Amino acid sequence: MDPGAGIPPGAAIVREAGILGRLAAPIVGGQLALMGLNFTDTVMAGRLGAPELAAVAVGSSTWSSVHLFLLGILLAVPPNVSQMVGAGRRRAVGPFVRQALWVGLGVGLAALLVTSQLRPLLELLRVQAALVPTIEGYLRALCWGIPAWSIYLVLRFTSDGLGETRPVLYFALLGLPLNVAANYLFMYGGLGLPALGAVGCGYATALVWTTQAVGMALWVARRPEYRGLHVFARLDRPHWRRIGEILRVGLPIALGLFSEGGMFTAAALILGSLGTVAVAGHQVALNFCALTFMIPLGLAMAVTVRVGHAVGRRDPAAVRFSAAVGTGMAMLSQLATATVMVLAPRWVGGVYTRDPAVLDMAARLLALAALFQLSDGVQVSAAAALRGIKDTRVPMLIVAVAYWWVGIPLGAWLTFGAGRGAAGMWLGMIAGLTVAAVLLALRFHLVSRRLYATLPRR
Repeated sequence: MDPGAGIPPGAAIVREAGILGRLAAPIVGGQLALMGLNFTDTVMAGRLGAPELAAVAVGSSTWSSVHLFLLGILLAVPPNVSQMVGAGRRRAVGPFVRQALWVGLGVGLAALLVTSQLRPLLELLRVQAALVPTIEGYLRALCWGIPAWSIYLVLRFTSDGLGETRPVLYFALLGLPLNVAANYLFMYGGLGLPALGAVGCGYATALVWTTQAVGMALWVARRPEYRGLHVFARLDRPHWRRIGEILRVGLPIALGLFSEGGMFTAAALILGSLGTVAVAGHQVALNFCALTFMIPLGLAMAVTVRVGHAVGRRDPAAVRFSAAVGTGMAMLSQLATATVMVLAPRWVGGVYTRDPAVLDMAARLLALAALFQLSDGVQVSAAAALRGIKDTRVPMLIVAVAYWWVGIPLGAWLTFGAGRGAAGMWLGMIAGLTVAAVLLALRFHLVSRRLYATLPRR
């Protein structure tokens, strides 16, 4: 909705904020539930002993890099679907989704192949030799569920693009108790099954993913909200031109996410040379940032949908308006959490640790993380708005330059050359995120202004 369309600006902002909030809330809840899955895996593996916990931690961290790439490619689905819906072309959604399912299956199989052959990477990273067989077993068990997880993501992102975001919450909540039960059966050997330890955790995750995929397929096939799409009406052959269009949007997103994830991995590796206190304090600050980031991330996904709808109905004013309101909401949420970090860093750190040295380090880094929050809120909102326009190639280059030409080199120099320690690495990451935020916001301004010149105003 454009504030110039006969609605007072204040009322238009409130209305758009309400729409974005309704779209984002289930996504935020779903993302928190997914974090809960990792939490239960960690707790249940920890009860088996340090080697099993370490195997699950290293295995899940290794898989996360592959997962970021898979996720990025499939994030091409929401803007395509939302633009079709905005243009009143719901009948085109079904054929598109059938091609997206081919992409999901192909990417899932590729991810399966990579994940099953990660032993050389583990050896390159000098992971303790005694842990490698268990980590490899965990990853290969996980592989049984990767294609199903890819199918689930395609259907979930289709639902998001339609503006139906509740299923992500429902199926994430379904996954929590199922994950606990499956972990009990496979890790501990419940109901007479053999106890598989950390490897059993991989099988449990694969079972959860498969269940979620089947459930999501039944949801899309039977719920009235998807009536008329006929996603499963027939099996289409791969249409290589349409698949190429999906990949042209998705691959840059994947590379951008990989760049961002790689920055955090590189930061952790660089800080590893400073000792356990620096690493532990860094992990506390980063984990809390990741938790609070779920709110702007959910809002960003909602912004992609709203911008896509506006592009589809050829309403450039609404494109900019939805992006502005979404960014404002993300900034408010980040300001709130940044305030907590500045005013009560030791309280936040105390939730994670009682070690005085680690707590002191975490408190210092949390004060810097408050600045990190603000830049992160802008960059994720701007990137999401650009995805709604299906502009992904230049944003990919922007984040690569910001994180790898600014963030990591500057952070490494501040850490060692300037003697700032762990704080130096965080200052570098803040600089990288700030550069990304400014350039992505500028890119959105230029692209959306071009829409004004090429699309009729409503």
